[in-house]
Amino acid sequence: MSFVLGIDIGTTSTIGILCELPDRLVGTASRPVTLSAPRPGWAEEDPREWWGNLCAVTRELLAREPRALEDLAAVGVTGMVPAVVLLDRDGQLIRPSIQQSDGRCGAEVGALAREIDPEIFLKRTGNGLTQQIVTAKLRWLEAHEPENFRRVGTVFGSYDYIARRLGAARGTERNWALEGGFLDVSTGAAGADLVALAHLPEGAIPPVRAAHEIAGTVSAAAAAETGLPAGVPIIAGVADHVASAYAAGVVGAGDVLLKFGGAGDVLLAAPTVRPDARVFLDYHVVPGLFMPNGCMASTGSLLNWIVQGFGCGASHAALDRLAAGIAPGSEGVFVLPYFLGEKSPIQDPNARGTISGLTLGHNLGHIWRAALEAAAFGFRHHLDVFAELGYPVRRLFAADGGTASAVWMQIVADALQAPVQLLEGHPGSCLGAAWLAAIGAGATDDWGGVGRFVSRGRLVAPNADHAAPYEAAYRRYRELYASLRDWFSTAA
Repeated sequence: MSFVLGIDIGTTSTIGILCELPDRLVGTASRPVTLSAPRPGWAEEDPREWWGNLCAVTRELLAREPRALEDLAAVGVTGMVPAVVLLDRDGQLIRPSIQQSDGRCGAEVGALAREIDPEIFLKRTGNGLTQQIVTAKLRWLEAHEPENFRRVGTVFGSYDYIARRLGAARGTERNWALEGGFLDVSTGAAGADLVALAHLPEGAIPPVRAAHEIAGTVSAAAAAETGLPAGVPIIAGVADHVASAYAAGVVGAGDVLLKFGGAGDVLLAAPTVRPDARVFLDYHVVPGLFMPNGCMASTGSLLNWIVQGFGCGASHAALDRLAAGIAPGSEGVFVLPYFLGEKSPIQDPNARGTISGLTLGHNLGHIWRAALEAAAFGFRHHLDVFAELGYPVRRLFAADGGTASAVWMQIVADALQAPVQLLEGHPGSCLGAAWLAAIGAGATDDWGGVGRFVSRGRLVAPNADHAAPYEAAYRRYRELYASLRDWFSTAA
């Protein structure tokens, strides 16, 4: 049978997966990535490190299964979105990437909002004017690094760069163009007027491609560096969060993935486009579907902060045991988890982390439980937005490290009053990229076949007795931010 390889260009690591069709996982391999913050609020990485990692990962995986050298059907790539990679007119890297979490361009976002109608932009592009927009980052570059800006010949994303290094034709996957603010959702193509907002030279945004489209083949030069066979097809690539949700089983309208990592992601499969500034919009990889989604900037990272700052050596599990003995609502303690500002659904970079309601009768267990509940309330806020937009929820899946906490998962099911299906053995976005490679190369036409590689764990059922207290607590949580929003804006 054929093999497929998936590579994930992640923020903290480069991960590869080798699969033998139809359902055998050969293995995974990874290398760490260095995230640089040369100034407060900045986030940059070196794309050359991504490439070096890929070369090491592919050689390690192929050494485990030499048969793959003779029967590798395709290579798929995925990565964070919308990271910004800049090449000059000779195809050489100009500077480190500007990451999607980079916060340097607030002034440029404000200027864009004054220059164009934000509502019209939202309807055209499917996404609101936020610091995710690539145009704002490019305007910052034009103002602060004019020499680099004048050299720009190509602007694209993390996995676009890697596909190009492998031998793909110059191009960009459509979700990078969509989240970057360049794609007109009514046509599915980059809008010339949208690109012009970034003051780019003609042709700097390369042709837009669908995720599973074959973009080229592995070049002889790339084969020499990576150990991959020359001539193997390369798919255009896919946004990491979309690939992860797809691999998790979000394959039909109403399916939702809740991701419990350092940040909290919520991703929904939907059959229609209904742009809303509170959430982001992507294309699903399955034809005919879209993926409205949200990201809470600090969920698991907030828990780590509590452990490091106040835990006195206690583990997550020990704090879970403390929290388990406290009633829903944390006896009046509330946490606003905006310790890195907040993305969706409030889109407020000025928001700040808040712990409210403390008395001398409370302890660390109350704060811990309130933080767990805050993440659950954040997910519920997103589901409320989806409901307002007319997107019903059919199934809830949960993945990533936070799902190991039985206490947290029960809180989430109770706060949402819906069953939550836990996933086991989900290797992440690299699996989605590998399966799309199989689809693109014609090795399979089974869009749902990716599910063979992920096992379902426990189904967490909601406790009906907790519905009323969590309804009241959720309303208080929403009121707390509303009461502090103006204060946050003046204190920033």
